[in-house]
Amino acid sequence: MKRIALALLAAGALAGCGKMQPLVPAKGKALPVKPATSPTQPNATKLLASPPQLRPGRSDELLTKSQVRPDDHFDLPPR
Repeated sequence: MKRIALALLAAGALAGCGKMQPLVPAKGKALPVKPATSPTQPNATKLLASPPQLRPGRSDELLTKSQVRPDDHFDLPPR
């Protein structure tokens, strides 16, 4: 039983250490066409990077005191 556990542990450790290499298109495939407004063809790394608009900043504003909500004229009960 110990040998099986040791073999599984070794296989897991071996599978976890893979060679890191840059991304390239699959054989027979090409990168998407160059955007019309871009001066150069973006590579795979640039295509995978998300713009700041997709990752908005975090708001750390804490609620300091409770406040009563004002009346909402559109908050009607269901019919």
